[in-house]
Amino acid sequence: MNDNRNTDNHHTDDSELASPQRYERRDVYHEATTERLAAHTRDILSLIGEDPEREGLLKTPERVAKAQQFLTHGYQLDPEAILRSALFEEDYAQMIVVKDIEVYSMCEHHMLPFFGKAHVAYIPNGRIVGLSKIPRVVDVFARRLQVQERLTIQIRDAVERVLQPQGVAVVIEAQHLCMMMRGAEKQNSLTTTSAMSGEFLNNIHTRAEFMRHVGR
Repeated sequence: MNDNRNTDNHHTDDSELASPQRYERRDVYHEATTERLAAHTRDILSLIGEDPEREGLLKTPERVAKAQQFLTHGYQLDPEAILRSALFEEDYAQMIVVKDIEVYSMCEHHMLPFFGKAHVAYIPNGRIVGLSKIPRVVDVFARRLQVQERLTIQIRDAVERVLQPQGVAVVIEAQHLCMMMRGAEKQNSLTTTSAMSGEFLNNIHTRAEFMRHVGR
């Protein structure tokens, strides 16, 4: 099945980076950006007391530069265009839930990862979206510097604007390395955020049904 992925590694020009894409393979690296990030990474290695010229670190700056571009590739993608690419008229008005979507993001405060699961539901109002588009929208927003609270709201709002459903619900459960491996150092902490609209916000029974589906 063609899901608009570009599987080739290649350099992009500035015009490609400036224009958000619907969806494409993410391991695409901008040559000038890679060089600049690598140079800064070499400086960081020196500043923390390492030797960037030693064998184990020779290729680290380039690897880090490419990793940062991969981990933040969501800035180059348009989540609403992804949803619009697979809209279908359908006479279905019951809850649709896509749960246990893996989330990997970067905390904007310390640039350390947070990871977990997202659960997304909506009640159609004459239109449905291809199921794979929901996880892709989650990925687009997650592959940016984030806070979990904003990530939750952005996913809800994108689905709301494009589908105009009877309601949207999003719950994210995540662990944050910024409070596990530094700071508070609480290894078993789990952060849960939710954002709801329409029937999920106004109808306690609808909200309760969604929570049962996601095991809450």
